[in-house]
Amino acid sequence: MSAVHHPHPHDSAAKHVTGEARYVDDLPEPRDLLHVYARPAEHARARITRLEVTAVREAPAVAAVLTAAELPVTNDIGPVIAGDQILADGEVLFHGQPLFAVAAETIPAARWAAGLAEVDYEPLPAVLTVDEALDADADLLPPRSWQRGEPESAIAAAPRRLAGTTYVGGQEHFYLEGQVSMAIPQEDGDMLVYSSTQHPSEVQHLVAKVLGVPDHAVTVETRRMGGAFGGKETQAAQFAVIAALLAARTGRPVKYRLDRDDDITMTGKRHDLRIDYEVGFDDDGRIRGITFLQAVRCGYAPDLSHSVADRAMYHADNAYFLENVAITSRRLRTNTVSNTAFRGFGGPQGMIGIEHVMDAIAREIGADPLAVRRRNLYGVGERDITPYGMRVEDNILPELLPEMEAQADYARRRQAVAAFNSGNRWLKKGIAITPVKFGISFTAKFLNQAGALVLVYQDGSVQLNHGGTEMGQGLHMKVAQVVAEAFGIDLERVRITATSTGKVPNTSPTAASSGSDLNGAAAHNAAMKIVDRLLPVIRDRYEVATDTPIRFRDNAVYAGDRWLAGFAEVVQEAYYRRVPLSATGFYATPKLEVHADGTGRPFYYFAYGAACSEVLMDTLTGEYRVTRVDILHDVGRSLNPAIDMGQIEGGFIQGMGWLTTEELHWDQEGRLTTHAPSTYKIPACSDLPRAFHARIYERGENTEAAIHRSKAVGEPPLMLAISVLHALRDAVAAAAPAGGAVALDAPATPEAVLRAIHAGRRVEAPEATVEPAE
Repeated sequence: MSAVHHPHPHDSAAKHVTGEARYVDDLPEPRDLLHVYARPAEHARARITRLEVTAVREAPAVAAVLTAAELPVTNDIGPVIAGDQILADGEVLFHGQPLFAVAAETIPAARWAAGLAEVDYEPLPAVLTVDEALDADADLLPPRSWQRGEPESAIAAAPRRLAGTTYVGGQEHFYLEGQVSMAIPQEDGDMLVYSSTQHPSEVQHLVAKVLGVPDHAVTVETRRMGGAFGGKETQAAQFAVIAALLAARTGRPVKYRLDRDDDITMTGKRHDLRIDYEVGFDDDGRIRGITFLQAVRCGYAPDLSHSVADRAMYHADNAYFLENVAITSRRLRTNTVSNTAFRGFGGPQGMIGIEHVMDAIAREIGADPLAVRRRNLYGVGERDITPYGMRVEDNILPELLPEMEAQADYARRRQAVAAFNSGNRWLKKGIAITPVKFGISFTAKFLNQAGALVLVYQDGSVQLNHGGTEMGQGLHMKVAQVVAEAFGIDLERVRITATSTGKVPNTSPTAASSGSDLNGAAAHNAAMKIVDRLLPVIRDRYEVATDTPIRFRDNAVYAGDRWLAGFAEVVQEAYYRRVPLSATGFYATPKLEVHADGTGRPFYYFAYGAACSEVLMDTLTGEYRVTRVDILHDVGRSLNPAIDMGQIEGGFIQGMGWLTTEELHWDQEGRLTTHAPSTYKIPACSDLPRAFHARIYERGENTEAAIHRSKAVGEPPLMLAISVLHALRDAVAAAAPAGGAVALDAPATPEAVLRAIHAGRRVEAPEATVEPAE
């Protein structure tokens, strides 16, 4: 059986459920290990007028204290653009920012000692929200704008016009394994760092930078992460850097493991946006012209906000052709934690804007929102140019969407929902289908590269290493499948090893849904180099004519259909003939071209999908349940349908949480109040739809030459959950049929739903306590 295109369990599945899988905090602790605690700042913005840590240094069990003034080289660890700090330096820039770090024999000892520091502040005015930042013109990064056609004149000439604003909240990553790093000093000033990171090469580079040593003096290793979702792409570096600095100072191994409260407080979130729009359309709901202003809350420092904001612009169209369009992005500074990558990387927020517009148009003209969406879809061979100038060449939505409607029995259920709503005063149902078109590639062209190392041993067993990291998504298994397929051997004969900068250098982060595309292709390249070296050996040893095809399958080698030898026997023969049995592989994504203004072809291809969600809502309380979900998602020719289905279902649920229950709240002092499971609500098992029908699009095949014609699957399914938000809008519209846009932003918590019902009935909801609707 082929190793690819078939379901295989995750390589660590059994270890996950038995607790045998080793994460950084599970590794045997070296002798003389120190533990770190960093004291958080108590203001959103303030000048530090006094920081006295003498008592901390003298506390029992304390080995070292690190302040910004004592950093040997730099306090800046900005991944691309300078600004992200290791420790607060003279001024606090967000509530919870680390002031100094303590290394002690135990975490309780470090925490207790940190409390002995004397800190005086001079509070300064802080900017906390997107609206405040817009009012203050607080641009962290230069704005960016794109325009095609004449949107303003098209809007003015359109038969109908709408303008409005929608807000979309941020999201905490809430990975099961928190941020953790362990730094172990080596000979000659070298440093070994075990880090829970999506980007070992960046951690390597930044640790070397702050220590003032070459990159070759630092090795970073990551076997697996207990979840990441983008939150360990850049954010892990700060904690690895602090551990390494303290390890270098003391000459002892140092572990820095955050508890959940500190993790949530100190690390960046999904960017929240305010999206202003103006749209002109005809009586059938077809858009004639549209403008967007995307106001992005970046936090106190750049991190990856420039690229996140760009991707929000790239996905402002979602699946719809916008002939006359202008998109402006403001990247705003606030005195909150520096926001960062999160599954979808700005794309989901951009889609929220256009889907809000589609729904508002449908409400305005009294049409089914799905009909309006259909009328505005990209075409095939026409109406196929994006706002950034890329041609959509692989559009399958005209085929996939009708199949989704049939799978979900949408037409009949829409009538049933209407009948239910007309017969029930207090309970209302809503139903919605939304499509997804998501671009696959890093929008920074240079990141679209990967390396791999494949070693074949004399017994025919294989060791595989590549630059991608495993965070539970099944990347290692997929890449192992690719290698097993190349050699025609069983998966069990391929050993997956920890990602290490000492084996594969200069790697890109495992992000942008590109892990399998990049690393799978690099590993395939390495394996085929070895196969090409074996072919002359086989022809000579077994007297195979040059025109006879040689095939590797079933742990053996065949000339046509004639069995020649086992794979291990062929490898042994190659070894005796001094043929090299190891190879490095490399892959760079083709066809990409991004201009200085961001336009061009940033994506190799698009992934598509659609989802239908139905909800039941209590109009008296705003509480609701998602009662049924149907998903049809395109993964090309799936490398591993079992793993891909897990990503589809899991991505949807994470997206549903973002848009419904996961509310981040800062108080007026800039303090994050939702910093624990008790106050921040991710979906529980009880929140799962009672009827959940997810299916892989069976006719999917990548028209580009991606590895085995598969498609990326990590991020796109998250955006299928936009259908839940619009099902809730549909239910609110049934409860308060005032017409026009439904005033329901994301996250659509029960409180937000109840406020939207009141707003629809033209009754103003109270600020704090919301009374039941009459």
